[in-house]
Amino acid sequence: MTDASAIFLLETLRDAHRRIDIDIEALRSTPGYDQLELARLKKRKLRLRDEIERLSDAMIPDLIA
Repeated sequence: MTDASAIFLLETLRDAHRRIDIDIEALRSTPGYDQLELARLKKRKLRLRDEIERLSDAMIPDLIA
């Protein structure tokens, strides 16, 4: 994966993560919201966060200290 494509993927994942935040807040503001849907959104958000961290770590070169 080239640096440009990795950066693009990282930004795409971060945007998706932010959109899920918005979806979670919108769902919570709905009276009698679906708890199962909220749990699904939170799990998807956590998976995205893990993928963002993995990709970010892969982009940083290992330094010998």
